[in-house]
Amino acid sequence: MRTFLTGLAATLLPATAALAADDVTLQLKWVTQAQFAGYYVALDKGFYEAEGLNVTIKPGGPDIAPPQVMAGGGADVMVDWMPSALAAREKGLALVNIAQPFKSSGMMLTCRADSGVKAPADFKGKVLGVWFGGNEYPFLTWMATLGLPTTGGAEGVEVLKQGFNVDPLLQKQAACISTMTYNEYWQLIEAGMKPEELVTFKYEDEGVATLEDGLYVLEDKLTDAAFVDKMARFVKASMQGWKYAEENPDEAAGIVLDHDETGAQTEEHQKRMMSEIAKLTAGSDGSLDPADYERTVKILMAGGSDPVISKAPEGAWSHAVTDAALK
Repeated sequence: MRTFLTGLAATLLPATAALAADDVTLQLKWVTQAQFAGYYVALDKGFYEAEGLNVTIKPGGPDIAPPQVMAGGGADVMVDWMPSALAAREKGLALVNIAQPFKSSGMMLTCRADSGVKAPADFKGKVLGVWFGGNEYPFLTWMATLGLPTTGGAEGVEVLKQGFNVDPLLQKQAACISTMTYNEYWQLIEAGMKPEELVTFKYEDEGVATLEDGLYVLEDKLTDAAFVDKMARFVKASMQGWKYAEENPDEAAGIVLDHDETGAQTEEHQKRMMSEIAKLTAGSDGSLDPADYERTVKILMAGGSDPVISKAPEGAWSHAVTDAALK
């Protein structure tokens, strides 16, 4: 009888542990790809489980706005770019940055060399492809700092609302399009264009880079000590995932592919993406650098008569979670 009870207890222990785990739902900014490898690695390697967490990762997409998901209670935490999050905060959705796995920006404008664009001054009078849905804010700020109206005309630029593809450049519908160092640039190369046929302008190099891919929660949740503790464990495990991905990029790309239910991603592209993503997360322990935050706010407020945010936010970031995670 004692042997039976011991065996029964051993059988029930995993189920009990699973029931005791804290649920966390993460909303991604975009589809399943190496841009989010750290989270998938943490899930696959059991880093979340080791922290007593049952994590659900919800992919994004062109019709999914993470701030709206958060506002509707569809996630505990989301990945978003700071310009989008701060714009949403000014409009009334009290989002707070609790961690910043990405240290650098991967955003670029990529131009056809045969368009005549060799420097930002050459943007004048050109058609430029821009992503919207929150991704347009860094671009609009950059154009404002250059003194280029985005309403078209010979003295400004014509904005082409760009889909999430590179067709406008391939089909010569635009002189330049929005790209990421880890994704769309390589789509152009894979489509047959050569590096010498392209001219790139990195937002980092132009001094207009804003923070990307931070982790955000709703402000009122941070008054709950249990929620802060849960997020601290989530960030700790997530950063373990990110550092593992940096050190093992090919394996991380494979893990991402295993979680891609659409089958749309390829091994070659994900490996290349992960190698570029590792450059952006390098140097981050997960905590937000206040200087990076201040730089982002300054850039977003430099939009002339139509800035992304009209005043410096208060309470838009917190170290409470990362301080606990790094103990």
